[in-house]
Amino acid sequence: MTNGTDAALQVTIDDGVALLHLDDGKANAISHAVIGQFHEALDRSLADAEAVVIAGRPGRFSAGFDLSVMSAGDQPMQELVLAGAELLLRIYGHPQPTVAACTGHALAGGAILLMVSDTRIGADGEFKIGLNEVGIGMALPAFAIELARDRISSAHLTAATAQGRIYDPAGAVEAGYLDQVAAADDVVDLAVAEARRLGSMRRGAIAGTKKRLRSATLQRIRATLDEDVAGLTLAGAGPA
Repeated sequence: MTNGTDAALQVTIDDGVALLHLDDGKANAISHAVIGQFHEALDRSLADAEAVVIAGRPGRFSAGFDLSVMSAGDQPMQELVLAGAELLLRIYGHPQPTVAACTGHALAGGAILLMVSDTRIGADGEFKIGLNEVGIGMALPAFAIELARDRISSAHLTAATAQGRIYDPAGAVEAGYLDQVAAADDVVDLAVAEARRLGSMRRGAIAGTKKRLRSATLQRIRATLDEDVAGLTLAGAGPA
């Protein structure tokens, strides 16, 4: 079962796995339309599947939030970041196993999409992965820092956030953005196989454990999310 061919996010559900394939033909930007498509896909997965795979296209996972909106003014930027943060938090707390097939570059919001996925399999190649905000003169919002604190290695946390360090796939494994690297042609198939394996486990056990594991981080983020995003401006601290 797939969605409309005009959507940037194509969804295929097969043998218990919902494959969410993001391809907008450009940077795989996270726009309001893509956010809505992700929410619909996660709803479908809960109804018709046991696990989720999020994949990009060859050479590109995601470059993060839509730059045309991010540069349109403080209010449009804040609205997109808030909507994007809500999606990222939903994926982070999703009761089903989530596996990211990182098919290429993953920067800014694309790197956060890796951080909120349970298992991350990356393509080998000359790809850039990381939170590049500081490097381009922006400050990371608090929600991104909290997610990084949970998923990024403590040995790399300062470099990955406050110093904007960008990693190649092997370095991204060491830093905590990825769990393993594989040949580019194999990444999506491996991610689907791992999702199918995880999806065969008892759903209640996985959902309950993830809730206990991540509820404290979710509570911290949600307690300050509106204020966090409201403080982001084009002239000052910028978003992911």
